[in-house]
Amino acid sequence: MIRGDKAGLRARHEDDVRVLHRELYDDVATRSRADSRAWRPIVADSAESPYAVTASSDEAACFSVVDLKAQELAGEALLWNIDTHNRNAHLGISLLPAFRGRGLGGDVVRLLCHCGFVVRGLQRLQVETLADNAPMIAAATGAGFPLRAPCAPPPGHTEVSPTRSSSACWPTNGGSEPPDRR
Repeated sequence: MIRGDKAGLRARHEDDVRVLHRELYDDVATRSRADSRAWRPIVADSAESPYAVTASSDEAACFSVVDLKAQELAGEALLWNIDTHNRNAHLGISLLPAFRGRGLGGDVVRLLCHCGFVVRGLQRLQVETLADNAPMIAAATGAGFPLRAPCAPPPGHTEVSPTRSSSACWPTNGGSEPPDRR
């Protein structure tokens, strides 16, 4: 387990799948905001569940988040779209509703940075989130990611909903040191 001050990242256990699926995937509104793929009904014990325990992959590192004080499953975290040639990846977190607002998000982002920069040897991590996702923006900026302007729609397209625009954050890393890992 990779341990921080409040949270830990560990391999996904079979026991985690039903909880993560029920609390995160079956919350259609939240899941639709968190994933670029369209939501569709999937049963928790299906191999198609996004939380299913699978073989390790070079393209993604999926973790279960543990609240170290309570010693309970608190959510999921991942490095995704890992590109070992260009040495970059994206990071994402999703905390169970009962664990939101406890300060775990910032710790999880710092742990993912440690995993990406120190453990995996990556040189760039990127965060995309919705412009109105204040907790994720705070977690990312608190871990050293400078906030960038919201993404503009592609030429010829009209932005339909301002809440669907993305804010992108990139670390100031220079390839040598991870952002602040308090």
